[in-house]
Amino acid sequence: MELLDGNLELKEIQKLQGHTDRVWSLAWNPATAAADVPKVFASCSGDKTVRIWEESPSTRSWDCKAVLEETHTRTVRSCAWSPSGRLLATASFDATTAIWENVGGDFECVSTLEGHENEVKSVSWNASGSLLATCGRDKTVWIWEVMPGNEFECIQVLQGHTQDVKMVEWHPTMDILFSCSYDNTVKVWWSDDADGDWSCVQTLGESSNGHSSTVWSLAFNAKGDKLVTCSDDLTMKIWEADIIRMQSGDGYAPWNHLCTLSGYHDRTIFSVHWSREGIIASGAADDAVRLFVESKDGSMNGSSYQLLLKKEKAHDMDVNSVQWCPGEKRLLASASDDGTIKIWELETLP
Repeated sequence: MELLDGNLELKEIQKLQGHTDRVWSLAWNPATAAADVPKVFASCSGDKTVRIWEESPSTRSWDCKAVLEETHTRTVRSCAWSPSGRLLATASFDATTAIWENVGGDFECVSTLEGHENEVKSVSWNASGSLLATCGRDKTVWIWEVMPGNEFECIQVLQGHTQDVKMVEWHPTMDILFSCSYDNTVKVWWSDDADGDWSCVQTLGESSNGHSSTVWSLAFNAKGDKLVTCSDDLTMKIWEADIIRMQSGDGYAPWNHLCTLSGYHDRTIFSVHWSREGIIASGAADDAVRLFVESKDGSMNGSSYQLLLKKEKAHDMDVNSVQWCPGEKRLLASASDDGTIKIWELETLP
């Protein structure tokens, strides 16, 4: 990647204020990746609200277009758009997940998913938008089927984690579900056939080169054959699987540990996200944002990654979420305990 040859800067484009408590999570609307559609993302906060932000194509500045409130009664911890960008799911400490529909620019809560015993920590849609997953402090992962008329039916409750489940994430192309937890593991859930039961087919734990403390977040590369995880153990780990084999219907292929990125962080890493062109961003408790890329040093001993740049004091407090924009530009959004969201652009200096 030519990135390593260039002189790069992560330039702050705008600081967005409006939330009155920490901002936990961000999600770019996938429909806004098209060149002629304004960029939109959602943010959610300890202030019990979700905000919808949109870029003005003419001024390039970001404005809050909507505040989704008076639905959740506690912190909104996670938000995720359906693949079409029509629905937004929000997971809350009030034990519910709300589904919002954009109706002519107004967001209406069209469904409320109940069942978790307490705090819901994360929500994720599968690639086709036919399934939704949620997880929470009750140690469970729920899979919901999206039915006609904005109805959602729980088809299975997955048990296996021994602690609070921090995040769920579907594979970008296949119906394989990943969950990471306070129990220091990542679990992989898979169903052999369309109508079959889901089961845990792999646990990425300390005995398999996994993390030694809470796993906070995970993300896939664009192709979907690599996975990055981040942890309270101050490391990021890269995993790889033979997805060609899985896509050809040849059964499950396990994820194998490729390498560990250690020594770069001295505080908990809360968020990781992989850009389309292969840049991994991390957000951490030291208020910094770091970017990593695979190093092309031609070494025989497999894959290695290196620090591309570190943005010190990206925020005044913990960085809870980093998310690359799905469009063409190298835009990154970050959310923090300081109550703000920042939009950054990765620029090559002359």
